[in-house]
Amino acid sequence: MQMDTPCERKIRKIVEDPFASKDIKIQRLRHLENDARALQRAASESSMNSDDGWQAELRYVRLALEALGAKRIRKGAASL
Repeated sequence: MQMDTPCERKIRKIVEDPFASKDIKIQRLRHLENDARALQRAASESSMNSDDGWQAELRYVRLALEALGAKRIRKGAASL
């Protein structure tokens, strides 16, 4: 899969960083995941366009986390 959005490039840079440990990569990706969830929440609670790519960004981050073997953090129904 070719990554070419700014978020995808940021994910690829994190994943391919030869100087970062797996734990550091996961920590950085979790930060991106939290940002993507916050944007998704803001879109759902306001008049923002809810289809601005935040769902895709969240999916890319989660795929990268999965590829690194990170455990998925389960959130309640009220959290995105």
